[in-house]
Amino acid sequence: MINFAFFGTDEFAVIILDELKKGGMVPTTIISVPDKPKGRKLILTPPPVKVWAEKNKVNLAQPISLKASGPEIVKHSVFNNRRPELFVVASYGKIIPQGILEIPTRGTLNVHPSLLPKYRGPSPIQTAILNGDQETGVTIMLLDEEVDHGAIVAQESFQITSDKLQENTDTYLELRDKLAQIGGALLTKTIPDWVSGKIEAKEQDHDAATFTKIIEKENGKITLEDIENKPEETYRKFLAYILWPGLYFFDQQGKRIKITAASFQNAKLTIEKIIPEDKSEMTWKAYKLGR
Repeated sequence: MINFAFFGTDEFAVIILDELKKGGMVPTTIISVPDKPKGRKLILTPPPVKVWAEKNKVNLAQPISLKASGPEIVKHSVFNNRRPELFVVASYGKIIPQGILEIPTRGTLNVHPSLLPKYRGPSPIQTAILNGDQETGVTIMLLDEEVDHGAIVAQESFQITSDKLQENTDTYLELRDKLAQIGGALLTKTIPDWVSGKIEAKEQDHDAATFTKIIEKENGKITLEDIENKPEETYRKFLAYILWPGLYFFDQQGKRIKITAASFQNAKLTIEKIIPEDKSEMTWKAYKLGR
């Protein structure tokens, strides 16, 4: 059995862990972020990966800062004095110092949801949706200190949709889950060959690299005119920002209106459901009649 540790936090990472488990590969240790307050009542909530670790009885660590811990402390306290053969990182959300990346004998592999060097950075899935890409994929790379810069170990492409937008019903969440399944299955096949030295990592074409941006709350803001005048662009924003920040506009009274359901057909964007500020979800039709 391969002794490897897994760094991850959210649902993307959980799906990858599920795929690894299906293939008979369970990490010996999982590292995730600390529990965080959530919701209006600020209830302390564990990250999804912690829930998975506890359910599957896997050794878990939640360091506040890997920099503060230092390579030696992390190596001995978290890994029980056993030097792992490999680290795997998937949607962890924190910078891992080079000293920690180099702890395992076969380095650290990262699962990234794009076909690198295209779409490096924090929002590759959303960017693929916004740009109307017909193809995306997953890259497993050897992690280094630069953002999504490491040598490629394995890749698999995925056909998103046809060239007709109405057939692209995948929101960010749906596409994320599909790519996580692909990434987990690819990782399961790749790890044994990588650890045994059968795969040689290939350097990326850095000149061809493109970069994505951190998504800000302001990115989800539209106007009513955008619905009529920029239907395709606005619908892609709806798909891409479904989890956060959502698509929203402000009415004449300055109240925030969040769009929760929409469709696109025959080059027309149809708003179906919304949540007005301080109110419950309602249909777009009911909202317009209420005005």
